Amino acid sequence: MKLNRTFIGLSTAALALVAVVATMHLVAHARDAAPAVRVDSQPVNREPGSGNSYAPIVKKIAPSVVNIYSTRFIKQRLYRNPMMADPFFRQFFGNQLEGDGREFTRRQNWLGSGIIVTPDGYIITANHVVEGADEIKVGIATNKTEFAAHLIGADPATDIAVLKIDAQNLPAVMLGDSDQLEVGDVVLAIGNPFGLGQTVTRGIISALGRSLPMEGDDNPGRMVHYQDFIQTDAAINKGNSGGALVDAEGRLIGINDAIVSPSGTSAGLGFAIPINLARTVLEGFINGGRVVRGYLGIDPQDVDAGLAKSFGVPNSGGALVADVGPNSPAEKAGLQSGDVIIAINDREISSADNLRATVSQLRPGSTASVKIVRNSVQKNLSVTLGERPEMMSANLPTQPKRPAAENPRADALDGVYVQDLEGEFRQQLQAPLSVVGAVVTDVDSSSNSSVAGLRQGDVIVEINRQPVANAEDTVRLCKAARGEQILVKVWRHNGTRFISVDNTKRAK
Repeated sequence: MKLNRTFIGLSTAALALVAVVATMHLVAHARDAAPAVRVDSQPVNREPGSGNSYAPIVKKIAPSVVNIYSTRFIKQRLYRNPMMADPFFRQFFGNQLEGDGREFTRRQNWLGSGIIVTPDGYIITANHVVEGADEIKVGIATNKTEFAAHLIGADPATDIAVLKIDAQNLPAVMLGDSDQLEVGDVVLAIGNPFGLGQTVTRGIISALGRSLPMEGDDNPGRMVHYQDFIQTDAAINKGNSGGALVDAEGRLIGINDAIVSPSGTSAGLGFAIPINLARTVLEGFINGGRVVRGYLGIDPQDVDAGLAKSFGVPNSGGALVADVGPNSPAEKAGLQSGDVIIAINDREISSADNLRATVSQLRPGSTASVKIVRNSVQKNLSVTLGERPEMMSANLPTQPKRPAAENPRADALDGVYVQDLEGEFRQQLQAPLSVVGAVVTDVDSSSNSSVAGLRQGDVIVEINRQPVANAEDTVRLCKAARGEQILVKVWRHNGTRFISVDNTKRAK
């Protein structure tokens, strides 16, 4: 029996060995019979125009895009008594509760991007990237070098700043012409989002001549006066500010500046400052040490559908002249309140912001051809531009208290109550003696006038191009209005405006 088991065991082992050898033979046979894996090591066709790759463009522009690190040193005092950190308590107790409070300095770091524009180290970026910085450093992505940067000039009105680093033979970018852009053009955005390092995204130009509110979580603390943004769906995130927006030829056509996003990250709504606007600032700081801008001396506003109908303009483009400054270049050239500017030097004007940006790029003393629509008729005027006075936006007076809507004297525009502009009303509104009209003391929120934008505190100075001397004139002229629209010209603390009120249906 024992021998028998041994024999059986040996037989089983032999069979197993035969099976393994047979399996190995089959595997080897299968390997011999399998088709060879095909590998093509040729790179994709990256020739310009092939549409397969943007690598040639990136290689061309990427060395010119830099990382910017700005630092602010904020001094704070650490109090033994926590209550003293609150200014409310300090105003009552002075130094009594401070104890041995000590002062310390906190570093606040910001990340952004910039673009080398000259071989000897001039760099352009967004002003909000370096605004208030005590220390600015520039990192060259291609060779990992870092330089201390000097702020040459900052222009909050356009959100452009110019830096200088001590270096030579740098890869300067080629500037394009943003006036030649069209919606649908392919663009690339290059920058340093979230501090990750140089990043490239692709998109198209979604719109031109955009304006947007600059205050908010995504764009804190900025008041940009010249808004003529390029809108793109190329992904732009925090840290991209000051970076490059380039066209399909690798030319710089915009400075990435802002986003609109409910989440704080890219929602496909990115905005860039046109390079033509940025270039006037750049050249001003490099060549003369300051920025000089052309000046018309008017108060422009956008043209909506109602205003277009009232002023005989075929569409809602152009910029309506709400007011003309005394002795201004515009007044000397014959521009009038109510004119609609539709072109400057044959460049179409799309909005009030677009007009401001266009005029700002022209040299003071130069002559501009201005095409207008006046009383439904096109005219051409020649204007010798002045130099725009320095902007004093930081020192603008606080908006005065609006007059209370007590004892309204007259109902002028169905739901709009007015009184004579005199005494306390004039004082509260800080209205100059040159302003004559009727002050709006109350506006029904459901009225056509409210929908059109008329507000409590507005001073009505004209109704349908007829001057208003007082509240009685306002009521009389409104009752006499027979057209589909009532054209109301108002004075506000921040300028004069036209408002077109629907007169075809009365508010209830």
